Amino acid sequence: MSRIGNLPINLPKGVTVTINDNNVVTVKGPLGQLQQSVNPDIKVEVIDNQVRISRPSDSKMHKSLHGLYRALIANMVEGVSKGFKKELELVGVGYRAEAKGQNLELSLGFSHDIIFRIPDEVKVETKTEKRSNPIITLTSYDKQLIGHVAAKIRSLRPPEPFKGKGIRFVGEYIRRKAGKSASV
Repeated sequence: MSRIGNLPINLPKGVTVTINDNNVVTVKGPLGQLQQSVNPDIKVEVIDNQVRISRPSDSKMHKSLHGLYRALIANMVEGVSKGFKKELELVGVGYRAEAKGQNLELSLGFSHDIIFRIPDEVKVETKTEKRSNPIITLTSYDKQLIGHVAAKIRSLRPPEPFKGKGIRFVGEYIRRKAGKSASV
């Protein structure tokens, strides 16, 4: 019995869910439109302004797919109604970020600046204040895409464990290591 899969998804005002013959779920809302193809074994229904997902049997495969598709559809509904936001922080002397349209220009201590192209579905903003680390804010209605873009940006200069320099998520904890100890 999937605890997650059995929970109904309430649809907020302005959000519509349609299921076509090929088992493709389309969610439309004020922020955009998302599509997800669903395994043919899993049944998706819209009943009384709620989305319900059911499975044909209690096999391990059906149980896992049940919870998976319920979570994916719930994220789609939340995304087109509220949206998602990720914040990245640049920690290091001379690290800078500047948004120029859909291009993010990063200065991360390499010999050259990195120009990172952001997909059109993701909006990017940068904030640099004196005496604080630059912050990159990503907003989108697609949770998978925004997570992928944030991970790609973080991978350009992941935080290192000795000084903590690099790109990290705001609020992320970095385990620190002690440096070399002086010999006696």
